[in-house]
Order: sequence, then C-alpha cells, then structure tokens
Amino acid sequence: MHVDKQLCIGLSLSPTWLKGAGWRREDSRAEQIFSSSFYTDLARQAERAKLDFVFKPDVMALPVETLERSPGFGGLDPSLLLAALAQSTRHIGLVTTVSSTFTPPYLAARQAQSLNWISQGRAGLNIVTAIDGAANFGLRDMPPSEERYAKATEFTQVVRQLWNSFPGEAMIVDRNAGQFADPSRILPIDHQGNFFRVQGPLNLPTYPAGEIPLIQAGASAAGLDFAAAAADGIFAAAPDMAASFQLRQSLQSRARKIGRSPEAIRVLPGMHFFLAHTRNEALDLHRETHAHLSVEQRYASIQALLGIDMRHFAPDQPITLSLLPDPPVAVRSRTHTDLLRTLIEREQPTVQELIARPEVVNSGHWVVIGTVEDALKEILAWHEAGAMDGFIALPGGSSTSLQLFFEELIPRLAERGLFRREYKGNTLREHLGIV
Repeated sequence: MHVDKQLCIGLSLSPTWLKGAGWRREDSRAEQIFSSSFYTDLARQAERAKLDFVFKPDVMALPVETLERSPGFGGLDPSLLLAALAQSTRHIGLVTTVSSTFTPPYLAARQAQSLNWISQGRAGLNIVTAIDGAANFGLRDMPPSEERYAKATEFTQVVRQLWNSFPGEAMIVDRNAGQFADPSRILPIDHQGNFFRVQGPLNLPTYPAGEIPLIQAGASAAGLDFAAAAADGIFAAAPDMAASFQLRQSLQSRARKIGRSPEAIRVLPGMHFFLAHTRNEALDLHRETHAHLSVEQRYASIQALLGIDMRHFAPDQPITLSLLPDPPVAVRSRTHTDLLRTLIEREQPTVQELIARPEVVNSGHWVVIGTVEDALKEILAWHEAGAMDGFIALPGGSSTSLQLFFEELIPRLAERGLFRREYKGNTLREHLGIV
C-alpha cells in the first residue's frame, strides 16, 4: 500500500454513541432517532467534513428484550431515509443496505437505481446476507452461511444484469422525430437460476455516472470470496491491526486468483472510537458505555460464538484452541466466531482477558479510546502498515466524541495529506476513485 494514498472514510448512520448508557445523556437526542432531521444533521456534518459517504446499516428483526434499556437495533428503512437525505446534501455518497437473503433482486435493483437518480449518482449498495430475521419472511431458520452467500452471489449477478438491461443510452428523447427511447436496446434478462427467476428488464434506465458501487459487510471465508468477486469495498470487522492486515491480504489474494486487481477492493474496518479531551475522560466513556454488560452476559456471548461454557474456568486459565469444540455448524455470525477463534489461536488469552476483549463486547470492531492525537497515531499506524484503505466511523460514548471526530480528527488527517480538503467530484464513484 502506498503511504501517500488518501483514505476512504464513511460514517455509519446507526447512532452507535447511544449504546449502553449513552442514550441517557441530556444531549443524546435519543427521542429523535426515528426522525429524518436527526440523520439530516449527521449527513450535513459528514459532508462539511468531506467524508466519502454516509452508510445506513439495517436489520430485518427486532430483539424486543434489548429495548428496555437501550435503543436496540430498530431503525428507518435505509433507502427511504437516504432518498430524504439526498435532498439536503449535494456531494456526499449515500450507501444503502439490502439483504440478499430476504429481498427480491428486482426490487433491490430498482430501489438502488432510483436512489442513484434522486441523488444524481451518489448511491452505493451494501449487500448483506443477514444474520437474523428468518421468521419475518416465512422461513423456519436462517439458511447456513454458505447457502446465504451462494444466494448473494446470484442476487448480485441478477441486480447487475437488471441495471444493464435498460442502459441510459437507450433514452433518445428526440422531440422532432417523436422517439422517446430505443426499445431495441432495452432487453429482458431471462434469468433462471438456483434461487431466482427474473425476466426483466428493469423499468428505469441506469444513471449516466457508471455502475453503482457495491459494498459487502462480512469477513467469513464465504464472505471474502463474495467480496473478492463482486465488491468495490468491504466493511470489515477487524479488532486489531494484525487481523485487518491478514484480512486485506486474504482478500487481495482471492481477487488475484480470479483476475481482479487487488487494489479494486477497498478494505474499510469499522473504527469504534471513544474520543475525549483527555485519556481518562475517554476511558470513562468506554467504561460507562459497557457497564450494562454483566460478566454473565459476556460469558453467554462467548458460549454463543464458540460453543463452550467458560463460567467454571479460573479467571487466569489460558484459553487455547485445543480447549474449544469444533466450530459450530450454525452460528449467528460466522465472522465474529472466526475473529474470536483467530484471537485465541494467536494470543491464548486468559478467561479474564477474553471477556474484556472487543470481540466479545464490541462485535469485533477496532476500538480507539483516547484523545484526537491518540486516534491520529493509530490511524497512521494502520495506514502505513497496509492494514486498511480507510475506515467506517462508529462514534462511541457521547456526541462530544462525534464532534471531536468531525472538527479535529478529520482536519488533522487532511493536514497530513491523508484525506481531502474539498470534493473533487460529485458522484460516489469519483469519491472512491473508481475508474
């Protein structure tokens, strides 16, 4: 990786700083999380900071038990929300999320292309296989990971075929000749696959800015194969630099094997940051955020991910791979299970160390706790090591953490030449440097 290459930075529109006790702060605006104005303010701040895009994650289920003491995982529909944000922003990319397990590809292709027209070329599509929600779509259980990714591969092929089925060039709009479009260029796709049967064509043309960038959000072996074949970027769960470097190397190797340029896929780990004016304040933010997680909940999380009950182990007992059962065939998140097993293989942590790890309490994301200067040093280290192409900002702790990110950290990166001072283009493809 070239150390002078600028970073790609996106902001998650999931209000991660409300996690734990964060929503109880007076300035949290927790009452507004289902209001478009809440997200409009965030998108405008992100655009003033010249970020590449805002990104709206999505889930298709609601664990009701989480709502008693936190906002949980519910939220506005991503495509509808981002269409609204397109009206109040001019440059920043708008990345929506769709589940290939539950969504018909025709609907997904139409919604994404509609967002691209509404935003004038700023749409991106994050394709996920989902880890929950089967009962809301007539399924008894979630399909195995390998089946979900096989379906995602076909889903992506169909979406792309539908986008190509009505090329923008087919729009003639010749008033004198009385010809609106050239029907000979608008063709059905007649797709007959293992998971989908779709006739086509799509009922709106492609926006004249190139294909919509595709993002993938999984780091299992099947997820990396999918990303290597189809994605322009991957939202990676990587708790430390070594894990991110390994993931990037693995992804680039997979891309080379199928004839893709390894530089064509941007590795963007989630950076869950707790920023404050002093390190002690930042540490307090992190502790307060996770104070709601009891030791019992942490043990339960480990058991769900690894299939082993560690409650009766001594706190100083080292955990090795030999103590673990074979990886469960069906797990809620194969990505997080693999991350935890890799950590144990590499470090052999004690039980006490393991239950405090970010893989257990933070869903496997890179965690930065400290001042703006501390965060800057970590980002520089990851960048110079070739462990990432940028990151997804996941603010934690409080709205102050988010403001420090926008007002101090991003300008510091720009001063180093690692991030733009102004937009040079108007589309997401231009922001991402996709030729």
